[in-house]
Amino acid sequence: MENKQTIFTPEQLDAYQDCTFFTRKEILRLFYRYRDLAPQLVPLDYTDKPAVTLPYELIGSMPELKDNPFRQRIAEVFSENGDGNMTLDDFLDMFSVLSEMAPRDLKAYYAFKIYDFNNDDYICKSDLQKTVNKLTRNELTPEEVSLVCEKVIYEADVDNDGKLSLEDFQHMITRAPDFLSTFHIRI
Repeated sequence: MENKQTIFTPEQLDAYQDCTFFTRKEILRLFYRYRDLAPQLVPLDYTDKPAVTLPYELIGSMPELKDNPFRQRIAEVFSENGDGNMTLDDFLDMFSVLSEMAPRDLKAYYAFKIYDFNNDDYICKSDLQKTVNKLTRNELTPEEVSLVCEKVIYEADVDNDGKLSLEDFQHMITRAPDFLSTFHIRI
């Protein structure tokens, strides 16, 4: 393994520790995971902060994401420009939020963004339809999907505006005990 000083400066490692839920060792492990996706693109020396971005096709093929029906949306939400292509910073942010150490509110915020397909800061019926179709791999009839969406909105829409705000979503998540255990990736 390379000397960590040749990969990052001590200041870079401190900054990564400050803005993620990871130890130095975990940050280095994730760096190598990122680098292993495209060793020809990712240099071993990050002290000069190279402008490297890996394409979504590589990110989406990772074992942690490849079977997730939301893999493209997850990559889009965590990529800086929303296209699913990721810098090392994006990659570390994604793994940090999806780590077991991230707090419920942070996870809920990003889950909300993932399910808000039209990026209007609400989860509306069309967002819910896409979510249900992805979760069921399009195995429900349109009528069944509509019924599920109506039931979710009925149960979770606290202010009765026909869509879910972040606050509505967070309130719903507090009643879902398995949310924290399902919204994570182990490194």
